[in-house]
Formats: sequence, C-alpha cells, structure tokens
Amino acid sequence: MRITGTGLTHLGSADTRDAMHADATEGAQPEWFFKGDGSILAAPGAALEMPAFAEDGGEGPEIAGIYLIGEDGTPLRLGFALGNEFSDHVMDRRNYLLLAHSKLRACSVGPELRPEALPQSVEGTSRLIRDGAVIWEKPFLSGEAHMSHSIADLEHHHFKYPQHRRPGDVHIHFFGTATLSFADGVSTCPGDVFEITAPGFGRALRNPLSRAADAGLVGVKPL
Repeated sequence: MRITGTGLTHLGSADTRDAMHADATEGAQPEWFFKGDGSILAAPGAALEMPAFAEDGGEGPEIAGIYLIGEDGTPLRLGFALGNEFSDHVMDRRNYLLLAHSKLRACSVGPELRPEALPQSVEGTSRLIRDGAVIWEKPFLSGEAHMSHSIADLEHHHFKYPQHRRPGDVHIHFFGTATLSFADGVSTCPGDVFEITAPGFGRALRNPLSRAADAGLVGVKPL
C-alpha cells in the first residue's frame, strides 16, 4: 500500500498556504507528496499518533481515492472515502522545504467507502472536540466545483509513473483541502478528537490525537 496526496488543489487552499508562504504558486501539475505505506494507516476510531519530535498534529479533512492496480497495470478506482490526512503544519510553516517531512505522519480514512462517482460539490464539516465539547468547527468544501484540478487530472499525475502501476498494489490518495483549524490559530493537544463528516459518505470519521514516547536519537550500525 502506498499513501500519497496532492496539495494546492482547491480554490481556497492557495490562500490558506499563502498565510504560511507568501510565494505560493500553482501549476498544471499539482504539488505531490508521499505519506507512507500501509503501516501508517489508523483505523477509524483509533488514535492518530504524532511523533515525539513533531511540532504539531493537525487535521486535514479531505476526500481520499482508494485504488487497486489490476493485473495488467491499470489503476482501478474502488471508490472514495472521508479522510484525515493529518500532518505537522508548524513544521511546514517554518520552511516550505520541510513540507515532505511534515507529511510523513499517520492518517485515517473511512469508515465507509463510496463506490459512486465523487459529487461535483461535497460540503462537509470538520470539528475538533476537547473534553467532550466542540472547540472548533468549520465547513470544508471538496469536489470539482471547488477544485483547481479535475479528479482525472490528479489521477493522471499520480499514476503516470510506472512504479505507481505495479499489479496488486493498493493506493490511497488524498485530494487536498482548504480548511485547517491551524489556519484559525488553534493548537491541538493529546486527547483531542478529530471529527470529519460529509453527506453521502456515511458515518463520521473520528480519531483521537496521541503523542508517541521519545525514542531518542536513532543510531546506525555498520554491518
């Protein structure tokens, strides 16, 4: 399993990024990032664990495409699901070149799969719950009516690489967002619960936030 995503895909996302990076630009080929393999995927309801070295653990309410590569190398879309892309926005803000590092984090999708086409307009809600109370809530928009790229374009730019069309592989690809609690000045803390909902996608995706214990410096031994 490969978990990836594209950024600056939504009409509002460049404005959100611009608050962190004044020179943000868009092009026909989207910003692309790698999140990890299947080991980083947290089940719905399971904790999204931020590393001990992380500066932030922030939600990313998105729609994710789920794909299986067929025996002849053709990408087969199984459907779409709610997703929490989850990354380190503080690290990203410090230096745009650290974007790739900020994305190497856990994530979650589900709990239900929508096999039908993605609606032109998806109008969902992202919430942050602390001690049982909602401390931040905001709508998020997705679907091509709110995007600066078509789904077909994003799929092409991901699957045009032959290594992404290896028969039997599963891909989860996040399509981006323009809504972040971090952009509104909210700081998350362990125990907070992220909740993402959208009509047509079934039950809400909920994940609590946790922080891993500090494992110290990683040493490398010669063979």
